Amino acid sequence: MNTLLLAAILFSHNITTDKINEDCVFDGIPLSGKVKLVDSFPDITVKKVTSFPDLKVKLVSNFANDCGEWQIVEHFPDFTIQYVNSFPDIEIQIVDNFPGLP
Repeated sequence: MNTLLLAAILFSHNITTDKINEDCVFDGIPLSGKVKLVDSFPDITVKKVTSFPDLKVKLVSNFANDCGEWQIVEHFPDFTIQYVNSFPDIEIQIVDNFPGLP
């Protein structure tokens, strides 16, 4: 009986494994704008990958307004990231064209 109850609960909820929603937001943080690289206490931990990313990122020098466009800054960031090799919040691929959700 417990197995049936668990199955009913799981199927009654919309379970998703997507880390980034369709509005290009992760955990309440829009993934565009000014980004500061930090060594500790980041808003988001990030791993660089070459395939199957959660987000394609284009590094720009200004006007980082669209999904996946990041401007690296030292002061007044919109959010902070820390590059990690294990257990990232999101995985990104650095691209020259067509940033955003894959």
